[in-house]
Amino acid sequence: MSKNKVTAEEALAFHMEPTPGKFEIAATVPMTTQRDLSLAYSPGVAVPCEAIAENPELAYDYTNKGNLVAVISNGTAVLGLGNLGALGSKPVMEGKAVLFKRFADVNSIDIELDTEDPDAFCQAVKLMGPTFGGINLEDIKAPECFIIEQRLKEEMDIPVFHDDQHGTAVICAAGLINALHISGKKIEDVKIVLNGAGAAGIACIELLKSMGAQHDNCIVCDTKGVIYQGRTEGMNQWKSAHAIKTDLRSLDDAMNGADVFLGVSVRGAVTPAMVESMADNPVIFAMANPDPEITPEEAREVRMDAIVATGRSDYPNQVNNVLGFPYLFRGALDIHARAINDEMKIACAHALADLAREDVPDEVALAYGKALSFGRDYIIPTPFDPRLIHRIPPAVARAGMDTGAARRPIIDMDAYELSLKSRMDPTASILTGINARARAAQARMIFAEGDDPRVLRAAVMYQRAGFGKALVVGRADDVKTKLEEAGLADAVRELDVVNAANTTHLETYKTHLYDRLQRRGFDHQDIHRLAARDRHVFSALMLAHGHGDGLVTGATRKSAHILDRINHVYDADADSKASGVTALIHKGRIVFIADTLVHEWPDEENLADIAEQAAMVARNMGLEPRVAFVSFSTFGYPVSERAEKMLQAPKVLDQRGVDFEYEGEMTVDVALNAQAQAAYPFSRLTGPANILVVPARHSASISVKLMQEMGSATVIGPILAGIDGSIQICSTGSTANDILNMAVLAACKVG
Repeated sequence: MSKNKVTAEEALAFHMEPTPGKFEIAATVPMTTQRDLSLAYSPGVAVPCEAIAENPELAYDYTNKGNLVAVISNGTAVLGLGNLGALGSKPVMEGKAVLFKRFADVNSIDIELDTEDPDAFCQAVKLMGPTFGGINLEDIKAPECFIIEQRLKEEMDIPVFHDDQHGTAVICAAGLINALHISGKKIEDVKIVLNGAGAAGIACIELLKSMGAQHDNCIVCDTKGVIYQGRTEGMNQWKSAHAIKTDLRSLDDAMNGADVFLGVSVRGAVTPAMVESMADNPVIFAMANPDPEITPEEAREVRMDAIVATGRSDYPNQVNNVLGFPYLFRGALDIHARAINDEMKIACAHALADLAREDVPDEVALAYGKALSFGRDYIIPTPFDPRLIHRIPPAVARAGMDTGAARRPIIDMDAYELSLKSRMDPTASILTGINARARAAQARMIFAEGDDPRVLRAAVMYQRAGFGKALVVGRADDVKTKLEEAGLADAVRELDVVNAANTTHLETYKTHLYDRLQRRGFDHQDIHRLAARDRHVFSALMLAHGHGDGLVTGATRKSAHILDRINHVYDADADSKASGVTALIHKGRIVFIADTLVHEWPDEENLADIAEQAAMVARNMGLEPRVAFVSFSTFGYPVSERAEKMLQAPKVLDQRGVDFEYEGEMTVDVALNAQAQAAYPFSRLTGPANILVVPARHSASISVKLMQEMGSATVIGPILAGIDGSIQICSTGSTANDILNMAVLAACKVG
C-alpha cells in the first residue's frame, strides 16, 4: 500500500481554509427570538443555576458538562517533535478534539497551558474541573506526565486520562490478548520484553501486569539496556518499580527466548538476529512512529511464525490510539464517571479483542479492499469498524458501574447500545471507506482539464495521497507553468502529461471514433478535430482503450456539454439508461437524488431505470437502498396527471422483481421523516428513504441547489451511473478537494 504523502503547502492550506483552525462552536438551542434569549440567558438561566448550586449532580442534566472533555497539554512532548511549547502544540490538541467528535461524538475543547511546572499545571487543571466531564492529557514529557496525572487523579472527581500512556497500553493489551490466543499461550506464563521506558512503555507494562503478566517475566529496557535491581544510571522511581533480579544487561540478551516484544522506542532497535532468538510464535509489537523498531517484512523473513503489529496504517495490525480514547471517554461520560480505572481500561481491551474475533462487516472488508478475518494479520479491529461505537463504550460503562466509578449507572443497557448506534454520523465512515477502497484500487486516473489549477492540485493530491497514478490531459509547458503558479513546482516531475501530440494511440482513437460516428454525419475531418482537439473526447477515448482506469472532468465546462462529448465515445444518454445521482450530506444523513444529469422528463420506465442505477450507487457506497418516488402528492392524493408517472414507476419495479425497498408516490416529508411515515402503515419502506427519485431534471436541480445554499449540505456529484466506463463529472464551481472526491469515486467505480 502506498504511503500517504502530505506536502507542507497542503497541510497549511488545510488548517487555514475555510476558516483558521479545525472546529467551531455551534448552538444546540434556538437563538432567534427575544424569548429564546431570555431562556438561554437572563432571567431564565437563573433557574438551572440555583438548581445546580443546590445539587451539583444536576450539572449533567442542565449543562454540556456530561459530554465535554478538555484536551490539555503544555507542549513539552509534541508528537515526535519534542518541546514545541504550549502554543506550538495547539494544532495537535485541536486535532485531538476533532477525533473525539468524529469517532465517539464527544464534544471536546483544547487548552494549552504555558508552564513546565507540574504544580502550576495541576493547579490550573484542577481549578477548571467544574467545566468538564473528563480531562485528556496529551503530549507532556516524562517523568512530569506521571506526576501530573497521578496528582490530578487523586485531586479531581472526574476522569483524568493521559492518552500517550494509557491509550497505547489499552490497544496494545487488546492486540496481545488475541496474539496469545492464536499462539496458544497464557499471559501468566509468557516472557515479555519492553524496549522504551517512557510514558507509553511503562503504562503498557503496568496494564499487562494488572492483567496477569508476572513481574519477574517482564524485562524492561531503555537506552542504557536492561533495568535490573541495583542499577543506578538513568533511573527514576517509575523505572525502579519494574526493575527485576537478573544477569541480563542488553536488549539482545533479553530477547533470547522471549515470547513477546513491545517496542515504544526507535526505528531499527530490533535486529533480525534478535527476532530469530525469540521463542516459538513470537509476538512483536514494533510501535515506534513513524518507523517501527523492525518492519513486518524483516521480522517475517527470519520468523514465518511471528505475529507482528506496528503503529503504521499501511501494515496489518495497527496499534492506533483512536480505537481507545474516544470510546473510553464515551463510556465514562455516559455513567458520569469519577475516574477511568484499570478495570475500565481492561474491559475496553477485552471488548476490542472480542470484536476482532467476530465476522467483519461487509463495509469494512469493502473499505480495505480485502476480506479481513481473525488471524495473524488481523488481531486488532480497524479504526473504521462501525461497530466500535456501540460495542466498546457499553463494556467500559459496565466495568465503571461494577467498580463503583459511576455516579449515575445505566439501567437499560440495550437501550444504551441502541442510542450509541444512532449517535454517529454514518457518512463519515462511508466516505472513509471509499477512500480506503480507492487506495486499494490504485486506479490510473485521467484528469481531462489539465489547464485548470484546481484540477492540477486535485491530480497532485490524488497521487500523493497514494490513490494511484494521475494522468493529466494538457500541454506539458502549460501544466508546468500552472503548477509553479500554484506553489507546486516540485510536482512537475510527478505527473504524467498526455495529449494528442504526444500519444502513440491517436490513429487507433480516430478509427474507433469514426466507426461510432460515421452514420451520424461526422466525416474524417470532424473526427480528427474531436479526437485531437477536444480534451473531453480525447480523455474518454483514452479510457475506452484501457489507457486509464477512470476519468474525472467538468470543472471548466457545463455538465450538459461534457455529457454530449462523452456520448460520442460511450453510450451516455437517456436511451442507454445513463443517469446522474447526486449525494447530499447534511447533519449526519446521506440522501441521494436522481436523476440530476441526464433525463429531462423521464417516463415511468425511465424512472424505474433511474431507481435501479441509484440503488447500485448507494450499494457501492456501502448503504442499503430505500427508494422513494417523490412528488407533491402522497399515495394518489391530491390527484394529478403530472404525478401519475410517479405512481406507475413502483409498479414497473414490481414487474422487474428488484431486490431493494421502494415505494411511491409520496411527498418528501413522508419519504424522509419517520413520524410522517407512521401515518401510512401500509408503506413498504422499513425506515426513512435514502434515495429520492424526482419527477424531472429541473426539480432535481432546484432541490440540490436549495439544500446547498440554504441547508449548507455537502454535495457529491452528480455521480454518473449506468455507462460502461468509470467517468465522473464535477461541477464548474468545484474546489480542488471536490474534484479529488469525484476522482476517488471514479477509482472505486461507484457509478
